[in-house]
Amino acid sequence: MQETPLCLRVGTFPPFSMSDSNRTDSTNPSTFILLGIPGLEMAHVWISIPFCTMYIIAILGNFTILFIVKTEPSLHEPMYYFLCMLAVTDLILCTSILPKTLSIFWFNSREIDFNACLTQLYFLHCFLVTESGIFVAMAFDRYVAICDPLRHSTILTNSVVSKTGLAMVVRGGILVLPYLLLARIWPYCRTNIIPNTHCEHMAVVKLACADIRISRYYGLFVVFCVIGVDVFFITVSYTQILRVIFSLPTKNARLKTFGTCGSHLCVILAFYVSALFSSLTYRFGDNVAQHFHVLMSNVYLLMPPTLNPIIYGARTKEIRRRLLHLFNHKGT
Repeated sequence: MQETPLCLRVGTFPPFSMSDSNRTDSTNPSTFILLGIPGLEMAHVWISIPFCTMYIIAILGNFTILFIVKTEPSLHEPMYYFLCMLAVTDLILCTSILPKTLSIFWFNSREIDFNACLTQLYFLHCFLVTESGIFVAMAFDRYVAICDPLRHSTILTNSVVSKTGLAMVVRGGILVLPYLLLARIWPYCRTNIIPNTHCEHMAVVKLACADIRISRYYGLFVVFCVIGVDVFFITVSYTQILRVIFSLPTKNARLKTFGTCGSHLCVILAFYVSALFSSLTYRFGDNVAQHFHVLMSNVYLLMPPTLNPIIYGARTKEIRRRLLHLFNHKGT
């Protein structure tokens, strides 16, 4: 019987080498090996400090948003319900990758089961698509609140809000399902080493010893379909919002109305610009240093969950007031 290659044995993970990357064994791996950040292995412990800090901020910040909205009846409105959906999505996103990433940095625990890798891949991309959909719903909420305020409560009822949130999750699940199905059927006979901190779609399928053009093309379709369609609807909503804002009679009224949308615009720009950059770099950035791309992909996944509660907490008067009230109450 042929001996199982060293890199496929459970519990062993030799250092990455070019000979590993050129292996052409005909067996599929039961596990993958996550390298972390290639070329920066000696700095993993130091890199883990900002990563861990961002994760703690994301967990505390998003749970704080959820707690404040739940305990404050005056915040039981569509805008804050969508904000809670965003907080839950951010918690799932960062938790799907950070624990494993930190275990690589701290304990050199690089091995991940094949099924666990595909599960991480699915949840990661599913909730990225879901987050994009929530941004569209939030833009529509602001559009109705500013352009047709008298009908806001009748258009965006609690039932509509909950169905919208469910629809965004279902959309993400359906669009990303082919990622999972295709990744499962490809034969992985070259290597089981992934030069990343997590199981990203293209990082996984690039290891297949088959023609993966279907995965490439479908991945591009999802990226441009989701980003293109969602950004289109967001742009239409904010075009109408800005038209109404600039038609207001006084400067103070314009600034006050625009202030309710400023935080949303900041979060949207950070999310879509980084998403597009990371996705296109992975597919076409052959000349980009690998460690730079891996760092950017991690920052792209960590920044929104970290910044969203800070931006909304700092710029949303009702949340800021409630948060200060909680601190003052504990101080007394």
